[in-house]
Amino acid sequence: MANRPQTPPNLVFILIDDMGWTDLSCTGSRFYETPNLDGLAAEGMRFTDAYAACPVCSPSRASFMTGRYPARLGLTNYIGGTASGRLLEAPYIDHLPLSEASLARALGEGGYATWHVGKWHLGEPPTYPEPHGFDVNVGGGRWGAPHQMGYFAPWGFDTLPDGPDGQYLTDRLTDEAVALIRNRGERPFFLNLWHYAVHTPLQAPEPLVRKYREKAARLGLDRIEPFELGEPFPCDHKRHLRVTRRRLHSDPSYAAMLESMDQSVGRVMDALRETGAAENTLVIFTSDNGGLATSEGSPTCNAPLAEGKGWMYEGGTREAFIAWMPGTIPAGSVCSEPITSPDLYPTLLEAAGLPARPEQHCDGVSLMPLLRGGPAPEREALFWHYPHYGNQGGTPGSSVRMGD
Repeated sequence: MANRPQTPPNLVFILIDDMGWTDLSCTGSRFYETPNLDGLAAEGMRFTDAYAACPVCSPSRASFMTGRYPARLGLTNYIGGTASGRLLEAPYIDHLPLSEASLARALGEGGYATWHVGKWHLGEPPTYPEPHGFDVNVGGGRWGAPHQMGYFAPWGFDTLPDGPDGQYLTDRLTDEAVALIRNRGERPFFLNLWHYAVHTPLQAPEPLVRKYREKAARLGLDRIEPFELGEPFPCDHKRHLRVTRRRLHSDPSYAAMLESMDQSVGRVMDALRETGAAENTLVIFTSDNGGLATSEGSPTCNAPLAEGKGWMYEGGTREAFIAWMPGTIPAGSVCSEPITSPDLYPTLLEAAGLPARPEQHCDGVSLMPLLRGGPAPEREALFWHYPHYGNQGGTPGSSVRMGD
């Protein structure tokens, strides 16, 4: 039994879609600007060897919510994805089963208010966030991206009323998250803020796009060919196309989406500080898979890691990961211990002082000892299993990281 803190902390989990390992200034980019996240890392702990459980979105998201590897769940591909090549398509389940005791349900049973804001992509309405234990669901549904209408309203979502024409989706989701923080009740809260950004389509407010277009010109990046044409795709439905690898950060629209996302993080942190909640809040920030680097416009580059989203190489799974909690996490600390998506579940339970559920989060370990500056939890290895052809050029495979 965990020792319950006298005042359980609030928990904020910010998940970005398709953000690469070097897509923050503090993780290596010289083109993208992310001052709020750089500040969060300077005040908290940055992990250098953090991993998503899968190189595509739905399996990683299910892993965060269950503490289990995608292979154990049977949810190994993004929901709706299908492809064949030399190998037939492997079967997978198309939803997060309600039989799983989700992180939100566990926290709700422990007295937390539970709020989901943003992308879900873990099944149809019977398996939306509410049946999995969220008191509030703003914008979470079946969609993997705002493809129908794009990032500017009207969006046509069934769980998010349309804003005024032209309202930017990242801004609206942030408005909703900030409102929940400012109007919170007496209970501690779990805010699950899962942005649709920076997933395609590449759309951002024009002033930000113009800023980076001018920056690229000033740095001479607009005169450098960013792409390298590679081999034909191995999957049948794209065999007529060739893998196109981006070799540097220079896309103005993508950079603008990143800065908009960074502004969102700044606004959430401002709301926590202004309401007095920040002093007792754990904030976790990461991405669901690697940056999109080899297809669909190839907007970013994960070098020195190989490849990106949809691939079993590290560019597809290694993520930026920042943890922040005043008085608990040493400011400016950097941790090189390998961690993975299933670790979030037991970590937040321990932070909340709630009992572990090892029968549920059987593949995750709590990171709280690391966050307090202590020793690493015992673990033999990290595992990945992606028996599918990625839309980005990757092929079916599995991998293990053990020791060095």
